[in-house]
Amino acid sequence: MKRVIVIGAGLGGVSAAFELKQRLPADCEVGVISEGDYFQFVPSNPWIALGERTRDEISLPIGAYLNKRKISYSGEGVTYIDPIKRQLTLGNGSTDHYDYLVICSGPKLAFENVPGAGPEGFTQSICTLDHAEKAYACFQQLLASPGPVVVGALQGASCFGPAYEYVLSLEHLLRKHKIRQHVPITFVTSEPYVGHMGLGGVGDSKSLMEHEFRERSIKWICNAKTTHFEPGMAYVDELDRRGEVEFQHELPFSLAMFLPPFKGSAAIAAVPELCNEKGFVLTDSYQRSPRYPEIYAAGVCVALPPLEKTPVPIGVPKTGFMIESMTTAIVDNILASLKGESPNTKPTLNAICLADMGDKGAAFVALPQNPPRNANWTSMGKWVHVAKIAFEKYFLYKVRHGTSEPIYEKYVLGSLGIHRTHEPEDPKPPQE
Repeated sequence: MKRVIVIGAGLGGVSAAFELKQRLPADCEVGVISEGDYFQFVPSNPWIALGERTRDEISLPIGAYLNKRKISYSGEGVTYIDPIKRQLTLGNGSTDHYDYLVICSGPKLAFENVPGAGPEGFTQSICTLDHAEKAYACFQQLLASPGPVVVGALQGASCFGPAYEYVLSLEHLLRKHKIRQHVPITFVTSEPYVGHMGLGGVGDSKSLMEHEFRERSIKWICNAKTTHFEPGMAYVDELDRRGEVEFQHELPFSLAMFLPPFKGSAAIAAVPELCNEKGFVLTDSYQRSPRYPEIYAAGVCVALPPLEKTPVPIGVPKTGFMIESMTTAIVDNILASLKGESPNTKPTLNAICLADMGDKGAAFVALPQNPPRNANWTSMGKWVHVAKIAFEKYFLYKVRHGTSEPIYEKYVLGSLGIHRTHEPEDPKPPQE
């Protein structure tokens, strides 16, 4: 009897666990270890932060749904990994063993890189459900007492989409409340230009986002290195193309929301030769550790090199479709290993992003993620807003019913004519 343990119960961990249970031989055990008792649909956090969703609408007691599918669950977290004995130490001191380990632990948030950043400092975050609820309380204060807003992504950040979602949805709600004229908004990003997204731009994303910001009277600062925050004030150095300080900004705010850089889990980063210097798991093209062939990894915790050198360092995003492709490849390769075969499945590292903007949304498709690409476009419209709502509802349905169905491939990409094993030259967005 083989035992497969998944670390993490987010989008990647839950998808991996259900697919492992469905496809592995019946005598294989599957278990999940995470921190806490709830699954939360992280892409909905911008809605939480603006009062468009509640905790109960986007979170589920994950243990009950996994146990229903005969998948064991612990919310104690992992504090130590012994890759030689293939043993895990949990937060309560107990141990568990594995034959295969699938790491989907997501990121740790490195707010400490910038003094004063984060919910323990002077800025808000939408990276966790708790953070988003705190950000909503700050938004309510803004409605009662309007003032300047600063939104953005700190140097080293690799996830930019939620910052765009938040600032544009926030602007939309301020217009609905008829106080937009009292709230100056500035978008501050470490990207070399708005719409870069850590991907070197997707389609005409630069022009599209600049146009959208102009239409909504949102100012922006790129190549931004935020030095520190104080109560009600952000201090930002704007660098030129040579990486030298060109301008220095002092930006007052009543509300500030910044996405931080990510780092890896301490327990995972401590395993010799498993991770890079930031604690992200090193993998080969089969999502397997080169040092420990029984360890696999998927999602945000995976090390991917930056697309290009930029004046201010930025990372590479891992979108839902990419994570889904990674987990399916891992299951394929564990199955091959159980049969005594070599791994044979590589994920398609494509970038697909649905970004809500309140009254509409933007879709970004980059196939593959790094240029030159077979498909490279951005589209905007109300259909994206509707599509993201549908995706949220179906993923929660997936968790409740324990299905391993590939949501992105079947529902999001099916309408675009894109599949994991076949990529057309020029996919077209659906009609509104």
